[in-house]
Amino acid sequence: MINIKIEGIEYQVQEGLTILEAAKACGYEIPSLCAFNHGECNQGSCRACLVEATGARGLVASCVYPVSDGMEIRISTPKAVEARRRSVELLLSNHNKNCQQCDKNGQCELLHVAQLVGARDDAFNGTHSEVFVDRLAPGLVRDTSKCILCGRCVARCQNAHGLGILGFENRGFSTIVSPAQNRSFADSPCIQCGQCVNVCPTGALMENSEIGKIDAAFKAGKHVIAQAAPAVRAALGEEFGYPIGTPVTGKMAAAMRRLGFERVYDVNFGADLTIMEEGTELLHRLTEGGTLPMITSCSPGWVNYAEYNYGDLLPHLSSCKSPHQMQGAIIKSWWAQQHNVDPKDVFVVSVMPCVAKKFEKDRDQLKVDGIADVDAVITTRELARMIRRSGILFNRLPEEDWDADIMGDYSGAGVIFGVTGGVMEAALRTVYFKLTGKEHDPIEFTAVRGHDAGIREASIDINGTTVNVAIASGMKSAKVLLDEIREGKSKYQFIEIMGCPGGCINGGGQPYVRPSLLPNEDDDILDTYKEKRAKALYSEDERQTVRQSHNNPQIIELYEKYLGEPNGHLAHKLLHTSYAAREGFNEIQK
Repeated sequence: MINIKIEGIEYQVQEGLTILEAAKACGYEIPSLCAFNHGECNQGSCRACLVEATGARGLVASCVYPVSDGMEIRISTPKAVEARRRSVELLLSNHNKNCQQCDKNGQCELLHVAQLVGARDDAFNGTHSEVFVDRLAPGLVRDTSKCILCGRCVARCQNAHGLGILGFENRGFSTIVSPAQNRSFADSPCIQCGQCVNVCPTGALMENSEIGKIDAAFKAGKHVIAQAAPAVRAALGEEFGYPIGTPVTGKMAAAMRRLGFERVYDVNFGADLTIMEEGTELLHRLTEGGTLPMITSCSPGWVNYAEYNYGDLLPHLSSCKSPHQMQGAIIKSWWAQQHNVDPKDVFVVSVMPCVAKKFEKDRDQLKVDGIADVDAVITTRELARMIRRSGILFNRLPEEDWDADIMGDYSGAGVIFGVTGGVMEAALRTVYFKLTGKEHDPIEFTAVRGHDAGIREASIDINGTTVNVAIASGMKSAKVLLDEIREGKSKYQFIEIMGCPGGCINGGGQPYVRPSLLPNEDDDILDTYKEKRAKALYSEDERQTVRQSHNNPQIIELYEKYLGEPNGHLAHKLLHTSYAAREGFNEIQK
């Protein structure tokens, strides 16, 4: 511990902290844009957190300047207050201030800090940088007129995936953040995960909204059916003031019904279906000498990464579609038959925590007889926008159930798909039963649990056979496992990979976690928000009467009356897909 003074008052703080961190620990919130936000920016480039400190030459950026023993820090001197205000005013001078039309309104950190420092409108007028707007990629939009060059997105792409898709292009006043050579996201090896969107402080990076497609489908008289992923219920409440980690399943179903969807289904059913197909596929590979290790294929961001960078390892991926694509295929076949509806008149909307799902739904490999499984994908944030614009008071909604005709039931195993390790655990519950004829006791496979990014491994004894498994989230971690496979050194039979660190609960379409805009949350919220969202899903799993996918009665009925058997002919047509290496992008990345 070292001794410092802030505004003339003595404090003891941990050595090694920055001024900003030390001030926070002592009860001061210095206005800032680049710190306490996922730890992704350490450049001090925005200068919004300038303070005076002894031993320093002039003002210093408190987010990067370390404290030292005996240091005296002044936050509220006229010089520091004026400097912070001017720094923010300079950012605003080159910023597109169309706040009323910006989807980030209400959650914009630049607007928040501008209010804190008392920034004046049009304090600096002059030429604006040339603007580039990229809307070509299905998942992402990049608008340089709103970029403040903080570098958070650059750091997040590198820290989570080791990719470096985004970087600083040009110099001086012409500097922008973009893929190499100012390419579109659509023309770069971007995996469309949306992690850059999660950390962008403004509206410079956003998901490519598909709300307009849904409006057009309603207007055209389509049978518009919605389905929501498990991770959405663990985060949607945050958009309406609920504490992080509050499950809002019943209110979400009620809200979607009031938005006018003809049916509202839970993708947990599709998750159970995925386990039946994927578990059977794994058993075939284990017993019949198929390609091992088998790797899960539920995460489209991970699939994109594999196609760009590991085309030679694509046979290791499960051929199963992701849960919402499987369920979309069932809606447009089995559901349409049961309701005497032409599949072409059915419009399936998936509510996802994931931006990459927008890209996924457009893949040609995911069409059945030329008809896409899913027609529109909206994020958790987009669903919240639809709810707000419709005047629905989310907090006052009753708790309602999902529609239950032919695909309303789901198991606890389907719920935990939204957490890293959840797909693995759900699969093991079923594979264990298939190999032993009895349920695993206890039901939980806790060895594969954990919300942090990185690699986890476990060895499961199934009827005398040891199955070695591994779980990774974020491509930086996945690369370690993939390189082992490529080098012939992998000891695993089954690997789960999720594109986003922590899994779908931390997807690129989830509500923003902004400590500066969440005054009622704990100070350590950046360390615990994934854990809190994960607990919401595990608690729902524990509440379910049926907790294994193979025991879902509607899944059993679907196979008996329609699909036949897992991995059968019809199941392969509707529920499985293929992948293809994208050769040209490796050279671009290099």
